[in-house]
Amino acid sequence: MSSGLICAYQIPRDLAYLFISVCVINCGDCLLILILCFAGNGNNTTRTIIIVIASVVGVLILIIISIYIFMRRKKTPEKVETKDEIIGAESLRIDFDSVLAATNNFSDANKLGHGGFGAVYKGQLPNGQEVAVKRMYRKSQQGDIEFKNEVLLLAKLQHHNLIRFLGFCLEGHEKILISEFVPNRSLDHFIFGKVSDRTKRAQLDWKTRYKIIEGIARGLLYLHEDSKLRIIHRDLKPSNILLDADMIPKISGFGMARPLGRDETQGSTVRIVGTYGYMAPEYAMQGHFSVKSDVFSFGVLLLEIISGQKNNSFCHGENNEFMLNFAWKNWREGTALNLIDPTLSDFSRNEIMRCIHIALLCVQENVAGRPTMAAVIFMLNSFSTILPVPSQPAFCMQSDIETDMSSSLATNSWVSNNSNIELLPTSLNEVSITELSPR
Repeated sequence: MSSGLICAYQIPRDLAYLFISVCVINCGDCLLILILCFAGNGNNTTRTIIIVIASVVGVLILIIISIYIFMRRKKTPEKVETKDEIIGAESLRIDFDSVLAATNNFSDANKLGHGGFGAVYKGQLPNGQEVAVKRMYRKSQQGDIEFKNEVLLLAKLQHHNLIRFLGFCLEGHEKILISEFVPNRSLDHFIFGKVSDRTKRAQLDWKTRYKIIEGIARGLLYLHEDSKLRIIHRDLKPSNILLDADMIPKISGFGMARPLGRDETQGSTVRIVGTYGYMAPEYAMQGHFSVKSDVFSFGVLLLEIISGQKNNSFCHGENNEFMLNFAWKNWREGTALNLIDPTLSDFSRNEIMRCIHIALLCVQENVAGRPTMAAVIFMLNSFSTILPVPSQPAFCMQSDIETDMSSSLATNSWVSNNSNIELLPTSLNEVSITELSPR
């Protein structure tokens, strides 16, 4: 944008004068011409005043218009931000025609499932490699954020327990992610299957479940400490844990993930995204997220793997209650084995009891008391280590609870953050949150 005062001159008419100030502003896509006219009666003082007024008014108008144009241009790049930001991953771009061919024009026969932001299809590349193709919904604004996050983050992440990113397609309104195909789908299809479905659930014996628990923990440790960026996943749940042919877990669903600087321990947002039942209370209520938010989600996931049930619809006998409440109560009473999936017949009692103990440490109401993922892995593999005693889990009661955290905060060797926590009265793990204003 450029602007300037082209000319200012007077035209005599009888004894009066007409002062004309012409201002030209180049707006880039248009040329704005302002003409300011003032009449005078020939008096030198009057002419001087009019000239000063004309100049001041002209300058003020220029300033106002300049600010308006600057603000308008500042907002414009947001429309192409997604496309510009992924230029660094250009080598992974796949053209739309190739995607159509790979998925047989997105046929229903190739469809694997769908979520809040898009549908997933099975595809096959020309070299014979099987892939998973995630096609974002066109009308989903959240889908734009999902797409950008997954491309930028997955292109930089590489770990045995993370889904492997193979490429993307960005043509017109089409936003598509291509990743490795895993034949066993997601963890929830196994652990939340019907008890009567022995064939599927039998594949998840305790040895396999323990291997899955360790794999998820190692994947999270990589995100939190070993990758170039410190990544907070923010949506860890069974449907985002994919299982390959060898039942090795692969963490997926990075659309809601957020990076932190290596020196940052916590981030905050006014836009809450995630899934009820897995969201840490400090994040759900205050918008604060950290590695300890993922640790909380991991703790819930760990209890679900052990029990084979969803955390908010836990059923024991004829009673339905919140799983965190049930686990905490039975652990304190020395009957934690009541939590175990009844389809498990051959398992290590010590391993399961230790996993329940670790899970309760992860879901503690006190953020600082939760272990890091490095500590979790150490505890999973070192049975000689004495575990700390956990405090009450968050979301333990199904009624509003007022807690004075200043009197209950405890510190130990894992302390890295301190945060006051409000408790939610209930939690629904079937509902994904796209936007929620914290209190």
